Amino acid sequence: MKIIADTAALIPPAEGASQGMTIIPVSVSINDRTYDDYSQITSAEFLKQISEGAVPSSSQPAIGDILDVLDESSEEMLFLTVGDGLSGGYQTAMGARAMAKNPERIHILNSKTLAGPLRYLAKKAVALKEQELSMANIIAELQRCIESSVSFVIPEDFKFLKRSGRLTAFTAKLGGTLKLLPVLTQTKDKTRITPVSIKRSWKSAVETVFQRLEELGVGAEHLISVCHAGTPLKAEKILEQVEARFSASETELLELSPALITHGGPGCIVIQAIHK
Repeated sequence: MKIIADTAALIPPAEGASQGMTIIPVSVSINDRTYDDYSQITSAEFLKQISEGAVPSSSQPAIGDILDVLDESSEEMLFLTVGDGLSGGYQTAMGARAMAKNPERIHILNSKTLAGPLRYLAKKAVALKEQELSMANIIAELQRCIESSVSFVIPEDFKFLKRSGRLTAFTAKLGGTLKLLPVLTQTKDKTRITPVSIKRSWKSAVETVFQRLEELGVGAEHLISVCHAGTPLKAEKILEQVEARFSASETELLELSPALITHGGPGCIVIQAIHK
């Protein structure tokens, strides 16, 4: 059985290979050049070019690259994609599956998320595979986790999320008229991004996220991820607050990949939780 994801899971391909999974790079374009996430450009290098005025863009893995992976063998495969609507990756993976040599052995799972929770799901899939669970049981266990995941985004530069087209129309309009900090989350169907509230400071924005996590019952059975786009000190401070407020939860600090920085923008903080 093969476990597949892309770099939106914040796992470099080499790291994924060492952990028993196949990671397909997402492509990013900046300054008229295209790079593969992690292997050809780092987040620090990417942020430097943005700071110098370059405007980036990203795309999901090409259908041909996915098809190459799906046709490598006839074993059962589980491909965990970025949430449908947050990226075109799910639809591209479904298209590649339809073209594959053995489509009946390929299972495409819409994670309905990205970054920290997607990273957790990929690693959990490997662990369940090593326990010799059936594909059906692995998918059922992952689906339980998927439905529990929540994500909150606090962008420092709103135009990146607006440009990505992943916002609701109302949110995009809001971002163009106000100079405040919006706290954003996924819509109920988890396909778009919408505001939770608008705040004047990082302190109050983070407090809003914490209150929402408490309302959702986040606790000992959850993993909380704090992801950042080039602001490790700010993220570390927020992580300390998470650990104090949710002391029973498992926590982790992650840096966003170049492709996800394209959407969230420099300085973006993402706080996520998933039931383990």
